[in-house]
This record gives sequence, structure tokens and C-alpha cells, in this order.
Amino acid sequence: MTLYSDPVAHLGRDREAFRGRWEDRLWLNVPGPFYGGETDTCRTGRLSAPQHVLYGGEYLTEYVYRQPGTPAETARLVEAADCDPFLGYGCDGDARWTPGTVRAWWGDRSRITQYLSGHDWDDIDWAEQGLAAAVRDFASYLAGQLAADLRIYLYWLEERRSPMPGDRLPEL
Repeated sequence: MTLYSDPVAHLGRDREAFRGRWEDRLWLNVPGPFYGGETDTCRTGRLSAPQHVLYGGEYLTEYVYRQPGTPAETARLVEAADCDPFLGYGCDGDARWTPGTVRAWWGDRSRITQYLSGHDWDDIDWAEQGLAAAVRDFASYLAGQLAADLRIYLYWLEERRSPMPGDRLPEL
């Protein structure tokens, strides 16, 4: 049983859709290989990958709130990246995140919780895409399963292989 499968290894030509720069990455992105940076606000990301993309920041740019876990989910995120006219998505997170920066992001997660709870998402003009429900999904993920997913990702970063049942996962 594989707990982590490297989605970037299978991108092939789809990698061309990811031209975002790490320096432009929005702080709301969940650690992992994919992230949104300077993306357009034309609301296309959630149309392609509603379980992975949200809008945030000062200009409501797109960010990845849940990393893909299957080839089908990765394909949806590739589509979201490909539809972005600014090509602001990146896929080099594995080369950028370190165990220390993942732990620092996790330690500062209350900032994200405050951001998510500090807006009336039902009142925003983008509500037709289920934005409020997706924000609630992110908040729930942040309070629950994300910790386990990040421990698996930490193992991947440290060992460059998926943990197997019985392997000890790093602490956050």
C-alpha cells in the first residue's frame, strides 16, 4: 500500500502548464508539490479542480488548498493550471519545501484559520462556484486530516519514497 505517490513524476508535457514562481506563491497554499502564485482572477481554477483550488489573498488569486492524491486529481489540477492565462501555478514545491518550512507553515496555521473565518464567503460575488462550502472544506481539512497528510509529505521530503505501513512518520 502506497501512502504517497509523487504526482510530479508523471506530468510529462503537462509540466509546461506550471510556470509559476516560488517567490510569488500565496501563503495560503498547503505544502506540497503544487501551488498558486500570481494567477489570474478569472475564476477558472475551481471549475477544473474544485476539491483542490480556492481563491484568496488581496486580489483573490488561486491557491492549492489540498494537494492531489490520485492521477485523476492531478489531471484536474493540471487543467486548472493550464486554464490560468498568467500560468501562475508552480509544480516545484518538492524542491522548495523542507521539513523545517513545512513545520513552520503548520505552526502558523492559525493565520489561515483566521483568514478563512474572517470573511463572509457566502456574500462574495463568487458564491455560485460553491466558494463558501469549499472554504468550510479547507477549514475542516486544516483541523483534521491535513496533519496526517503533512506527516506523510514530510516522510516523502526526508526519504524520497512513500512511507510503508509500519514506517514511523515524522512529527509536525
